[in-house]
Amino acid sequence: MPLEKILMPQLGESVTEGTISGWLVRVGQTVHKYDPIAEVMTDKVNAEVPSSFTGTIKEITVEEGETVAVGELICYIETEATGEVTPTTDKTESGDEQVLSDDNTQDQSMKKRYSPAVLRLSQEHDIDLSQVDGTGKGGRITRKDVEKIIETGGTPKQPDTVATEDPQQPTQIPVKKQDYPKTHTGDTEIPVTGVRKAIAENMVRAKKEIPHAWMMVEVDVTNLVKYRNSQKDAFKASEGFNLTYFAFFLKAVSTALRKFPQMNSSWAGEKIIQHKAINLSIAVGKGQELFVPVIRNVDEKSIKRIAKDIDMLAMKARSGSLTTADMQGGTFTVNNTGSFGSIQSMGVINYPQAAILQVESIVKKPVIIDDMFAARDMVNLCLSLDHRVLDGLICGQFMSYLKEILENVSEYNTPIF
Repeated sequence: MPLEKILMPQLGESVTEGTISGWLVRVGQTVHKYDPIAEVMTDKVNAEVPSSFTGTIKEITVEEGETVAVGELICYIETEATGEVTPTTDKTESGDEQVLSDDNTQDQSMKKRYSPAVLRLSQEHDIDLSQVDGTGKGGRITRKDVEKIIETGGTPKQPDTVATEDPQQPTQIPVKKQDYPKTHTGDTEIPVTGVRKAIAENMVRAKKEIPHAWMMVEVDVTNLVKYRNSQKDAFKASEGFNLTYFAFFLKAVSTALRKFPQMNSSWAGEKIIQHKAINLSIAVGKGQELFVPVIRNVDEKSIKRIAKDIDMLAMKARSGSLTTADMQGGTFTVNNTGSFGSIQSMGVINYPQAAILQVESIVKKPVIIDDMFAARDMVNLCLSLDHRVLDGLICGQFMSYLKEILENVSEYNTPIF
């Protein structure tokens, strides 16, 4: 086999594309099977793509910073020891053989296969791709081809109008273009790439496809606060990591999900998948990057073990060592928005899950108890739900039960170890 294709791999469930953040090889370099050849960034994880073969890199078809779909070609590798590509021949109409060059410049099989980056640039700058000559494999149009056109203005623009379907009516209908704001003096342009681009695309998909609904309950967590504060110093001294409020909330959520399994579901087109395992996705950050790793089987774990998992995933995020496996398998998302001081927010659902719960900041508030004011520790729990999967009744029951669990936390019925 003279040439083999290396394709963009699937780097997580529900991941449909990835951005090449950096190539680790160059054309002409020899690599062994399983050697890393590129760094890829998705909305779920940063990962290295291994070579599927031992051989020589012959052509890199995707530029750094370009986003491609799962299964798309990213490079060619020569598996023969000679490292040479045998020129192919083609018959002319007269029967004579015509030698084609190594780069197969007459092959236009990839002409109409556009990467997301090429499509985005062509749409933003109103470029008619059918009139662009691609320099990539099989005539494919690369991002550099489009950027060159943008710089030189060397191709006709897309028509501003389209014809009506009635051939007797030649009237043209105006096509509305995307109207983006313009950059002015003193403004700073920040390219949308990498994690930010992946997050943006995933959020647009979630909002476009999922009919979001929202509800909130206010919970009195005074007893939880007292219990946690009485244990946190001894816990840190003995275990070496913090006993956080978030661990108590995750345990309570897992208990409520066990009672109301409909909440632990995903939309799957023609069916709804109700998950047996309770795997909670949580948000952790590193600088400007946000990751959503997963704590598995939370309902089977103690609060201590949950706190340890939170600490471990946060450290892995900060050190850049989160793996694809760390990001997969989430069935329900709990977001600790209270860590930023937020008291009320509406989360965008982590596609394809059915709901996301925002745990807001715990705030001391005056509350009426037995017709008297008392200072209590209160927290808002905000739920965004997929109305295709869930309705207000089941979500209301879930939130009421979760509220009951949290308001009854104590040293007598809530073991930490």
